[in-house]
Amino acid sequence: MTKMILAVAAVAMLASSAAHSADLYQPEPQPQPYVDAPEVTVSEASGWYLRGDLGYSINKLRGADYFQGSNSSLTDFTTASIKDNFTVGGGVGYQVNSYLRTDLTFDYMFKSDFRGSTTGQCGSPLEACTSTDLAAMKAYTLMANAYVDLGSYAYFTPYVGAGIGGSYVKWDNLRNTACQDDGGGCDGTEEHGGKGSWRFAYQLMAGASIDVTCNVKADIGYRFRQTLGGDMFGYQANGGPGYDKGFYSHDIHAGARYVFGGCEQPVAYEPPPQPIVYK
Repeated sequence: MTKMILAVAAVAMLASSAAHSADLYQPEPQPQPYVDAPEVTVSEASGWYLRGDLGYSINKLRGADYFQGSNSSLTDFTTASIKDNFTVGGGVGYQVNSYLRTDLTFDYMFKSDFRGSTTGQCGSPLEACTSTDLAAMKAYTLMANAYVDLGSYAYFTPYVGAGIGGSYVKWDNLRNTACQDDGGGCDGTEEHGGKGSWRFAYQLMAGASIDVTCNVKADIGYRFRQTLGGDMFGYQANGGPGYDKGFYSHDIHAGARYVFGGCEQPVAYEPPPQPIVYK
């Protein structure tokens, strides 16, 4: 009986020792491979763009003068004005960073009618008279511009800018008709050959761009431009040549810019190499 009890106790001790050994020598779990999430790189706010604009120009002529009778008598027009008209333009630019961009633009202002008047003497015998002067002008303008973007608010980015360059102003022939102030009659119409010339011009801008897609931006803005004076018409019938004193333009324009590489480009995902398992 005593031997049986000792045998049972020995078996129990061996079982307990085996269980304890199993707890001490548990195999370590194999580490699971770490999987990175795919990365997405955001394109920096820089790159080339193309632009196009359509606008309406409110013009104010600063005046005009001409030689009357001799080259020593330079006389101002009594009245002188030009009409408003549409403009169309385009350009290429570069977004330097999120706040600065530059572009080179070329635009065309459609023919704007000129109407003026002068006073003098006409008829036979000579009487006081007033002339009516009619012409038209158009302008081609090349500008180098810089803009400061003032931060983005939802889809809107307001900006201010400035530019310098030159305008080629081309005048049509000027038709001059002088009539006596007392209603006594009119002289025949004289036609002076129109002139063209390059002039210095500068402009100031303000507006906002609107994100339409990741690479297309609508642009709405205001532009003030001053174009200096130059040749207007030539000599004819003891009158001329004439010169305009330049003009101001207040433009409202709308257009769009296409930005190359403006969309975010995801990086292709490559899974990490798996560890080699030997069996």
